[in-house]
Amino acid sequence: MAARKIIIDTDPGQDDAAAILLALASPEEIEVLGITAVAGNVPLALTKRNARIVCELAGRPDIRVFAGCDKPMNRDLVTAEHVHGKTGLDGPDLPEPTMPLQDAHAVDFLIETLRTEPEKTVTLCALGPLTNLATAFEKAPDIVARVQEIVLMGGGYFEGGNITPSAEFNIYVDPEAAKAVFGAGIPIVMMPLDVTHQLLCLKERVERIDAIGRPAAQAMAAMLRYYERFDIEKYGSDGGPLHDPSVTAYLIRPELFSGRMCNVEIETASELTLGETVIDWWRVTERKQNAMVIGKADADGFFALLTERLARL
Repeated sequence: MAARKIIIDTDPGQDDAAAILLALASPEEIEVLGITAVAGNVPLALTKRNARIVCELAGRPDIRVFAGCDKPMNRDLVTAEHVHGKTGLDGPDLPEPTMPLQDAHAVDFLIETLRTEPEKTVTLCALGPLTNLATAFEKAPDIVARVQEIVLMGGGYFEGGNITPSAEFNIYVDPEAAKAVFGAGIPIVMMPLDVTHQLLCLKERVERIDAIGRPAAQAMAAMLRYYERFDIEKYGSDGGPLHDPSVTAYLIRPELFSGRMCNVEIETASELTLGETVIDWWRVTERKQNAMVIGKADADGFFALLTERLARL
């Protein structure tokens, strides 16, 4: 089979970095057409920098990186330096990128690519707030029908939230964008906290990555050790959850994951539950099923894949 064409929309973030590295190490399964940066974990000035750092870490300065929206559609930006550190990639000592940032805006790149590539051949991999995607759909409604699929990390149901009691960070930052994306009618695969919390960076798993001994793997191990400190203290677990690589792992090894079609609605009005993903897991309503919500993952298989692919870089 031909490699699946994807665009990675991202707000790096150590876990975003892991997702990008996994994709770039898997050319047989994935062809990365470009990376679009969005404000989220840290402001846009850093996410557009970090995306290029990760590409260079993978030895892929040829990947085109585009800067996108610097704030949510209708709200002030909320960031997560308390998790990711002041740079977003705290942990290793990483050099400034030398590869260029593309001149075009990320939204325009999304529109042009979806109009140029054959219909339903491009998958959008969303690792951060959905601002770039929703803005592109609003600006160019004709591209909606051309998207093959959206695979995204965001939301939660039984696990609740990680930025508020009920909301996961990516959805909370721009709930209006999330509402637009989930309502667009595009096939969606959703990786909620319920599945990413099964993918724990246990010390032995991080040590296996570090033991690869190559620069990308050692940098990734250093990122994970920094990144997981917050979740270890918060959850009391042996390691923190690794969220975003679930998206690219799903494209490479979908058999590692299982879920069911559900209706997913986004709360945009309540001050108490803003950004909550209301998931009809038990199908108690007659609302249209609009997303494949993943509920289980093979954690050992996931980390075996991540480790094997990082060893390629």
